[in-house]
Amino acid sequence: MPEAFVPDFSNWSCPLPLADYPTIVMGHGGGGKLGNELVEHLFLPAFRNSALEDLGDAAILDLAGARLALTTDSFVVQPLFFPGGSIGELAVNGTVNDLAVTGATPHALTAGFILEEGFPLAQLAAIVDAMGKAAAAAGVQIVTGDTKVVERGHGDGCYINTAGVGLIRPGIHAGPHQARIGDAVIVSGAIGDHGMAIMSVREGLEFESPIRSDCAALNGMIAAVLDAAGSAVHAMRDPTRGGLASTLNEIARASGVGIVIDEPALPVRMEVQSACELLGLDPVYVANEGKAVFIVAPEAAEVVLAELHAQPLGREAARIGHVVAEHKQMLVARTAMGATRIIPTQIGEQLPRIC
Repeated sequence: MPEAFVPDFSNWSCPLPLADYPTIVMGHGGGGKLGNELVEHLFLPAFRNSALEDLGDAAILDLAGARLALTTDSFVVQPLFFPGGSIGELAVNGTVNDLAVTGATPHALTAGFILEEGFPLAQLAAIVDAMGKAAAAAGVQIVTGDTKVVERGHGDGCYINTAGVGLIRPGIHAGPHQARIGDAVIVSGAIGDHGMAIMSVREGLEFESPIRSDCAALNGMIAAVLDAAGSAVHAMRDPTRGGLASTLNEIARASGVGIVIDEPALPVRMEVQSACELLGLDPVYVANEGKAVFIVAPEAAEVVLAELHAQPLGREAARIGHVVAEHKQMLVARTAMGATRIIPTQIGEQLPRIC
């Protein structure tokens, strides 16, 4: 019998050695430092292989002469229905987007449902209907799935697990390790909409302009950008859990570079900014479900921006920063006052159960 894998806790150091945590805490699922260390020091050593080590939104597999992108995700959002969508659209669009940011054309998804005893069939029907419509809009099919039921009190109504597969277009090698000194940093639209839409429902907040989730499939918009700029697009990510800040920190670390953003250039809706101030949150850490970050060669930045502005989902796109040799493996912001501040990866996440 092979020896059982035993993790080495000796170098776990964030924020304290994680061996001091005898149980999982909510921060382990928040897209922050706790989750990163769980991946790097527990899952990665146990499962280590070349495809996994990239730690991108999807794994890249070379099979029979084709480059495939394969991803999986689980959705545990509360509430299940929120302004701008539901867990159904979220599951489809989130999986499609994880494939699209690798440069892949998404083709097929799976759907696994974990349902709690007593969950209303009418709500399940609404979720499934939303998933079907979202898949059709994204141009993908849900081709297989599974259903499990747990006892009342042992679930939270409905959880959804997905997987997705797509073909990566020839000549595209975008990934978190590909950012280069001088590259431009572009975001496809206003940040923080999804997270604050969820929180506005949870906290009973009302604003003059209601906050709606930005949940959307981005594969069409990303395909248009790749048609226009091709290999000049070095990296793409969708800034979901942990928001824009966590995504850019991950790219900076993976590529061994620094990233500087211009804080006044960040597109944030007034109502989202107001909600963040009310709740003591920073919009750069708030989850998005319909935005993409592009790291592109400087000579292609205007081409990418022009293409984004021509797309319905990219009309508010903005160039927000650039990649530098300084501040290695860090994200820093230049403020409106001309100061520079470090934007670290958070320990956990400001908003749990957001996707």
